[in-house]
Amino acid sequence: MRYRQLGSSDLQVSEISLGSWLTYGVGVDAENAAACVHRALDLGINLIDTANIYGRGAAESFLGAVLSGVPRSKYIIATKLFFPMTETDRGLSRAQVEKQLDASLKRLRVDVIDLYQCHRHDPDTSIDETMLALTDAVKAGKVRYLGFSEWPADRVREAMAVGGAEKFVSSQPQYSLLWRQPEREIIPLSRDNGISQIVWSPLAQGVLTGKYAPDAPPPPGTRATSEEMGGWIDRWMQRPVLEAVQRLKPLAAEARLTLGQLALAWVLKEPNVASAIIGASRPAQVEENAAASGAQVDPALFAEAERIVGEALGRA
Repeated sequence: MRYRQLGSSDLQVSEISLGSWLTYGVGVDAENAAACVHRALDLGINLIDTANIYGRGAAESFLGAVLSGVPRSKYIIATKLFFPMTETDRGLSRAQVEKQLDASLKRLRVDVIDLYQCHRHDPDTSIDETMLALTDAVKAGKVRYLGFSEWPADRVREAMAVGGAEKFVSSQPQYSLLWRQPEREIIPLSRDNGISQIVWSPLAQGVLTGKYAPDAPPPPGTRATSEEMGGWIDRWMQRPVLEAVQRLKPLAAEARLTLGQLALAWVLKEPNVASAIIGASRPAQVEENAAASGAQVDPALFAEAERIVGEALGRA
């Protein structure tokens, strides 16, 4: 496993990180989920990403239990706040930052959260209130560093301009061969301001592993067949996209990688990406994905992959 510096922080994060969206505490049985976490740590994955909204606290509680016997120096914990935990608890007000942070600390069974991220921007709360509340959390020793997920560039600029506030060190966007929007604004803005990307869905909900054939139903037990884990996958389950993904297989073979490893290596070729978050329901998936770290791929293969996928998205 190779490591990259996370923005302007002093954190060195593994190129592959383990996420818990739609999986741990919700869609994957506890035994397999725990095995995935421990295998990830064995392979050198040190960044564990979650959020209070995942299972409305269930993912954080699961990770708190599984990691309780692990030396704190072995893992970097990242969580998030914004989405509604109850009918009245949502957003990024000072009251919510204080309440949700304390709840996350308790569920995760830690004294400090390494990376506290705003899951979305809050149009109902001033940037100053949010950033100063988060800054106070850092000063109190409850949080080490701050990040954001899926914020528009103008809101990031506003946050950076708040006087006396801690600066963001990370951005968590969706980014993959099938979704390249961060290249337009967020990556250039981040590159110039000490912010790294920790990307979610680098395998497009598993579609970029090639497991879904255009002319066959989804294999049993996969994310596309799961009510708990199948969120957001429908947009990628279109024939032009699935056909294009199958056409990537010879490129992966030429690179001596699996298709999923090729997709992860493509994300990691961007220097501003510090880590790619994977989801896993079996330890073998963790092993395969972790092996993408440090992969050397001919740029011509990446260019051809981009061409194939670009053509498909143009008619999907």
